[in-house]
Amino acid sequence: MSKEVKHYLGDKDVQVILGTLLRVGVLVSTAVVILGGIIFLFSHKGQTVSFETFKPEEARFSSIAEILKGLKTFDGLAIIQFGVLLLIFTPIARIVFSIFSFLMEKDYMYVLIGTLVLVIIIASLYLDIAH
Repeated sequence: MSKEVKHYLGDKDVQVILGTLLRVGVLVSTAVVILGGIIFLFSHKGQTVSFETFKPEEARFSSIAEILKGLKTFDGLAIIQFGVLLLIFTPIARIVFSIFSFLMEKDYMYVLIGTLVLVIIIASLYLDIAH
C-alpha cells in the first residue's frame, strides 16, 4: 500500500507563484500593447495628422465585446486595448489566486477580505463609478 502524501503550498510557494503571475502578466500585456502599436503604425503609415484642432478618437473599443471584435480583424487599436485589459486583469488574477490560497490554508478572515476587495474592484469596473 502506498501512503498518500498531501502537499500544501507554503507561504514561500504562494509568494513565488504570485510574483511570477504578476511578472508574466505585465510582460504579456506589454508585448500585446507593443504588437498592437506596431500593427497600428503600419496600418496608418502615410497618414498625416493635423494638430490644429483636437479630435478625440471614436469610442470604438469601449467595451470588451468591441475589443474582441476588433481582435478578430487585427485592428491595432483593439490589440492595444486588449493589452491594457490584460494589465488591468493581472492584479485581479492575483487577488483570485490569493483567495484560493487562503481557502487552502483555511484562513477564512483573509478569504473574506480578499473577496470583499474583489467585489469592490469588479463593482467599480462595471458600475462606472469614476464618471
